[in-house]
Amino acid sequence: MLISLIIPVYNRPDEIEELLASLTLQTYTEDYEVVIIEDGSTVACSDVVGNYTGKLNISYFFKENTGPGDSRNFGMRQASGDYFIILDSDCIIPPDYMANVAQNLAANYADCFGGPDAALDSFSDVQKAINFTMTSFLTTGGIRGKSEKIEKFQPRSFNMGLSEKAFKASGGFGNIHPGEDPDLSIRLWKLGFKTSLYPDCFVYHKRRIDWQKFYKQVNKFGKARPILDLWHPEYKKITFLFPSLFIIGLAVSLILMLININIFLYFYTLYFIILFFASTLQNRSIKIGLLSLVAVVIQFYGYGIGYLRSLVLVHILRQGPEEAFPELFFRK
Repeated sequence: MLISLIIPVYNRPDEIEELLASLTLQTYTEDYEVVIIEDGSTVACSDVVGNYTGKLNISYFFKENTGPGDSRNFGMRQASGDYFIILDSDCIIPPDYMANVAQNLAANYADCFGGPDAALDSFSDVQKAINFTMTSFLTTGGIRGKSEKIEKFQPRSFNMGLSEKAFKASGGFGNIHPGEDPDLSIRLWKLGFKTSLYPDCFVYHKRRIDWQKFYKQVNKFGKARPILDLWHPEYKKITFLFPSLFIIGLAVSLILMLININIFLYFYTLYFIILFFASTLQNRSIKIGLLSLVAVVIQFYGYGIGYLRSLVLVHILRQGPEEAFPELFFRK
């Protein structure tokens, strides 16, 4: 089975350099190809890719900007492989990644798989704090925090495998972003395909992000979820509402504190203390533990507010998703 790595990129030649350098260190001995799709960048990575010609079986395509989902589809149509691995450009790949993927496919084949993400020691403190809140089972990072069943896992497209058969049957990613990866997973389930988590197939996900960008990202996640629930109502869960309830509960607790009712605020304080110690121990840094509290508040607030707004506009007021949130949809 020939594996093709599908990597869309937008104005990030420095990231592609790090990613390709990590691929040259793979212990995997079989041939595989790397397909780079430049999604209408104004700062191209063609020179970087050229430096790896001869070091990797690599090809490069430039196309107009139509978003990450459509660029991944474009790359899979151009690829020669019969199994695709989709990576984000801000990932660094561990040396045994490809070998672990091949072993998992041989032992527990799935037409679509996902892997976790981790942080390197070289990442910034903010990146490590965001990585904690995006992956911990104590926060909304439930999927990568393994709160879902391994055999009913919804892969995320920064680290995702997809068979050629599943791609052709499903048509690949839709034009929503974010949300294109859970949408694809659910459509694959409806078509009878299996998805799975391969826990040892992790990547280092750099998350090139600051607090403002992080808020914008999680806010979009919140907006996308009610749209997915509209498209796939049989797969909606009450847990999707938890971040919104968390923020509402925190606001009510602060108001009740003004009239000396503190019991609810005590629970929130205990939760934040647990988060602080969990992140501090995991990252061996008090500073990152404190930054993780900032990241968690931004995560819950951004996602929760986005979710409530989308719930009202799409489910109650019955606005069309593309009318309500045009920023979530790319025009092909």
